[in-house]
Amino acid sequence: MLKNAFFIACFYFVSSHAYCQFEHFITRDGSRLLDGDRPFRFAGLHAPELHRIEDDERGVCKEDRRGWGQYFKWPTKEEQQNWVRSLVRTGHKATRIYVLSVAQPDDAACQREVHILPPVKADGMPRLNEKAMQVLDHLLATADEEGLRLIIPFIDHWSWWGGRAELAAFYDESADDFYDTKSKTYRAYQSIIQQVVTRTNTISGRKYSAEKAIMAWETGNELKDSTSAFVTETAALIRRFAPNQLVADGNYLSVLSSSVNDPNIDIISNHFYSVNHNNKPQTIIDDLVSIKGKKVYIIGEFGLLPTKQIQEIMQAAVTSNVNGAQASGALVWGFRGRRHNGGFYWHKEGNSDYYSYHLPGFEAGKENDEIAVIDTIRQAQANMNEEVKPRILPSPEPPTLRDVSQARHINWLGSPVARAYRIERKLASDKKWYVIAKEISDGKNQYDSRHDNLFTDTDELTVGQTYLYRVIGINESGESPPSNVQPLYISSKR
Repeated sequence: MLKNAFFIACFYFVSSHAYCQFEHFITRDGSRLLDGDRPFRFAGLHAPELHRIEDDERGVCKEDRRGWGQYFKWPTKEEQQNWVRSLVRTGHKATRIYVLSVAQPDDAACQREVHILPPVKADGMPRLNEKAMQVLDHLLATADEEGLRLIIPFIDHWSWWGGRAELAAFYDESADDFYDTKSKTYRAYQSIIQQVVTRTNTISGRKYSAEKAIMAWETGNELKDSTSAFVTETAALIRRFAPNQLVADGNYLSVLSSSVNDPNIDIISNHFYSVNHNNKPQTIIDDLVSIKGKKVYIIGEFGLLPTKQIQEIMQAAVTSNVNGAQASGALVWGFRGRRHNGGFYWHKEGNSDYYSYHLPGFEAGKENDEIAVIDTIRQAQANMNEEVKPRILPSPEPPTLRDVSQARHINWLGSPVARAYRIERKLASDKKWYVIAKEISDGKNQYDSRHDNLFTDTDELTVGQTYLYRVIGINESGESPPSNVQPLYISSKR
């Protein structure tokens, strides 16, 4: 009864905005995930940048000799809390973040900071950047408080954030040496795993291996050249240092028979993309057949498709059943959250017409079919929870209004589930607030914080007077309490 009471209080927290620390680690029973004794299935958006932001508004860094490297920065604590709440309030029980970034020669010229630094001495082990890891500390503490489970991959096959090639470069080895369990690069990879998993979180005081918010460690991202020896040795290492957390095989495009039979592997994951001709419902069936019900199966990434095809794959993830085994999770690529000072971060996928998705979904994202995609995800969440339709969104929390500039630009960190805002103003000496704008959205794609503002007050105001501003978040469930109040003294006419 006490367990049920905890579950109910935790599950319904979105309506009361209470914190919810986890009671259980997520465990595996054959092909199922369990939260305590309850089946655990999840659908949602893949959230790659909860711990590091690719700042697309700045474009490509010209100093990066690769010709495509971009600018990155660390999120603020307020941003991280807002993003996690946005996910949880829209029904996300779990998501997957991206890898730990690895240093490369042009980072300094591009003002890029990373998680993994080169060794101090030749043949030494890589170092963790303490500043970067404290950002991850905060994410884990926030996820635990708010009720979000995370899948964390260690190293990338690719070089987007720095990956196996950059790690190998520390030791004058090749990218392929990463998969060689006798190489210096592999030894460095093992050291990274040990350093991360045994790290003590500076906020929670817990070892990472004791963080219940970490549902699973993944060997890496799209490690498509994984060998049986590589996965076996890596999984055993993770299990040794994190016996209570799950281990996912980060292999890509195939299912290793050795992983299906490896006692240290809990989760087999695949990513679906059209370039690989696997972005279709049948891949789910094929993978479930290969896994034979021996491991948990998830679709770690899929998308960059018309909405109808996303719906078909997500529905297959919900309903496909091979001898009693089903997909435990499915994540659509990808989520970006609100900016500290207003608007959203965003990401355009190469030369495609697809952008990242913003929660809870906006008319401003109509060209991206944003609302329909998010509705598809929320319906899948309901079905996985054996419910007929999604739970209604909670009413918004207060937005955070930033300083109002002398140019009367008004910007705010939006509420996690607000779809629009009402802006109010009054003289400092008055009691009554007046509405000066309605139905203002912060959901614009390609928002550029260097030039864009959420709202500008163009009314004629009296010189020598101080005015006060506040903002209210709105969605289909109601209104938020007003934001904090910001003053503006009018020193001259516009």
